[in-house]
Amino acid sequence: MKKLRIGIIGVGGIAQGRHIPAFLQLNDICQITAFSDVNIDRARETAEKYNIPYVFEDYHELFSEVDAVCICTPNKFHAEITIAAFEAGVHVLCEKPMALTAEECEQMVTASKKAGKVLAIAYHYRFMKEAQAAKKAMQEVGKPLVVRVQALRRRKVPGWGVFTNKDLQGGGSLIDYGCHLLDLALWLMGNPKHRTVTGTAYNTLSKIPNQVNQWGSFNHETFNVDDHVTAYIQFESGASMLFETSWAANIKDDAEHLSISGVDGGLSVFPFELYTTKNGMLLNSQAAWIPGEEEPGLSQARNFIHTCLGMEELVVKPEEALQVSQIIDRIYESGGNHL
Repeated sequence: MKKLRIGIIGVGGIAQGRHIPAFLQLNDICQITAFSDVNIDRARETAEKYNIPYVFEDYHELFSEVDAVCICTPNKFHAEITIAAFEAGVHVLCEKPMALTAEECEQMVTASKKAGKVLAIAYHYRFMKEAQAAKKAMQEVGKPLVVRVQALRRRKVPGWGVFTNKDLQGGGSLIDYGCHLLDLALWLMGNPKHRTVTGTAYNTLSKIPNQVNQWGSFNHETFNVDDHVTAYIQFESGASMLFETSWAANIKDDAEHLSISGVDGGLSVFPFELYTTKNGMLLNSQAAWIPGEEEPGLSQARNFIHTCLGMEELVVKPEEALQVSQIIDRIYESGGNHL
């Protein structure tokens, strides 16, 4: 079987922390052949580290050496590079969020269909063992009614990279962190069409001088993205979602919580638990063992490669990632913002 040639565009933290190691482990079905980065010195150093043959400063030059690319740049460039890749006849795995706006996401989907190439978005939470178990258990839950999502960090504003740069990233805690659990919740629900979205975005805490922060330092004077967001989402199916995410909040502990209460039962994803009523009792069930890989990035990379090779279907379909961005846009556009 011919190996899929992979190119990495943007070789910073997420590329070296997740995507490059995953593709290297899958060397029976793929081979990383090229790196591209605007920081050409970093690209060369990383290529030497991993013994990658081709290095480019201009990502357009990379396309001739690959069959697929993994885009790990700031959010601002996701749509531009994705569309250019499709015009060059190359498959795309793009880091989340899909793009800065839903409009850009729609352009990416259109370009993918026109080129007949795969477009995957790196919402890797779907590949976690607990998430896969929850998807299978949704038949026990039945029709979803009320969904509760919390993606909360007490004091973990990313003090590195461009995470607090609104022009490059488009937002803060919601578009960076909360999007993962929003995507996961929508997927478990079956991606029902959303009807109304109301929300409030804050950045009050991170504008205060001398804040305690566990993830490095940042400039409170230039901080202009959200560090805490709440939202209420109603769906045409009749379901509703209570959503909250933060980088900075005066709470007791960090929390990742996703629960679904349905007509027939309920579940919680982290940790995975199932809630039912049987034999006149209220029953809570926990899994003694859940199959799957410990590293979701590996499962994500394998699914992308297998889809490009025509062996599987995408777990994260671009139209579903588009819905996440549509809801994010609606939250940011809501009249309750305090930015």
